[in-house]
Amino acid sequence: MLESGKNQVNELYQNLGRLFYAVAMADHSVHMKEMEKLNEVVRNHWLDVDDIEDEYGTDSAFQIISVFDWLLEYQKESDETYEEFEAFYMDHKTLFTPKIKKLAMSTSRAIASAFYGSNKSELVLLGRLQLLFDK
Repeated sequence: MLESGKNQVNELYQNLGRLFYAVAMADHSVHMKEMEKLNEVVRNHWLDVDDIEDEYGTDSAFQIISVFDWLLEYQKESDETYEEFEAFYMDHKTLFTPKIKKLAMSTSRAIASAFYGSNKSELVLLGRLQLLFDK
């Protein structure tokens, strides 16, 4: 794969990290169960999406967790990170195959329901994401 394609895939995963963080942070706090669910879903589903590795030889899908952790460390706002994801999506729609969209939705739902089910703010964000993907 061309280096530019590899970079785009890394960016895709980084922006998915933003999305999943925005979902987890929608209620203004990230719970341990949400982080555990994200780690589980990345390991069980996202690692199989492609064979691309980052510059350190690690599967690029781990970019999702790295970005999530960084955003958590700096306590970024949910709305801000979701809007960054949305802008990336609009500029790179071709990266979002039906398989990626489906997995992004199911991962977002899994994170939202990981801690005592989905709350209103998480459901609103999931609705926004579904509308975005349906455009």
